[in-house]
Amino acid sequence: MALRDNVTFEVKNHVGEVVIDHPPANSLDHVTRGSLSTALDSLNANDAVRVIIITGKGEKFFVGGADIGEFEELNQETGETWIQSWHEVCSKIHHSPKIVIAAINGFALGGGCEVALACDLRVAAEHAKMGQLEVNYGIIPGSGGTQRLPRLVGVGRAKELIFTGDIIAAQAALQMGLVNRVVPSDQLMDETRALASKIISKAPIALRLAKEAINLAMELPLTEGLKREIELFSLACGTEDKNEGARAFFEKRSPQFRGG
Repeated sequence: MALRDNVTFEVKNHVGEVVIDHPPANSLDHVTRGSLSTALDSLNANDAVRVIIITGKGEKFFVGGADIGEFEELNQETGETWIQSWHEVCSKIHHSPKIVIAAINGFALGGGCEVALACDLRVAAEHAKMGQLEVNYGIIPGSGGTQRLPRLVGVGRAKELIFTGDIIAAQAALQMGLVNRVVPSDQLMDETRALASKIISKAPIALRLAKEAINLAMELPLTEGLKREIELFSLACGTEDKNEGARAFFEKRSPQFRGG
């Protein structure tokens, strides 16, 4: 297990688990953001890692958001630099070549909600709560919340969450599509690891290409996105994993993908 200033991470069975440990609220101050960024760099570069799980230490907070104490020093100029560091972290999650799962073990508020939004999948403990609280502090979501949230839950729901600054329960988040699953709190990591194991059984290159194609769907017009889908499909067809998948089908066995 690697430890660096409020963030720990380890790799086991092709899964990199990242734990944010910055009591009392697991807030991402500049030190913790830097540590999370470093952990993501290490895991993204590790060929043995296929899935990354991000969670918070304890049962109360996933990520409580930013360190509010940093807000007083922000003006128009310093605010741009400050929020850019948040964007860099969320971009490393969004554009990771791995599948990234948020295991939401408690409150995911403000920037914490945006970290979860940057992940590919979100599994929430039944007691978890989420919200974009920025308007309560005279600012707006600046780490992707105004862009990823409406793409995920629709414009109307996103505007309501952002305009009101409301905190919603896990079941409400599930109903609007903000999270993929809600599980008993004491089973959060077991359920998340089981989901990771299922994903790991699939072809690694195909997963990476599928993630890239889906991300492009949020950025490109349909016609351009379809062209890129053809290109990415063609790349998958050139892999040994594609041949192994076909052989396994005809031989009536589980495929043994090797990422080649």
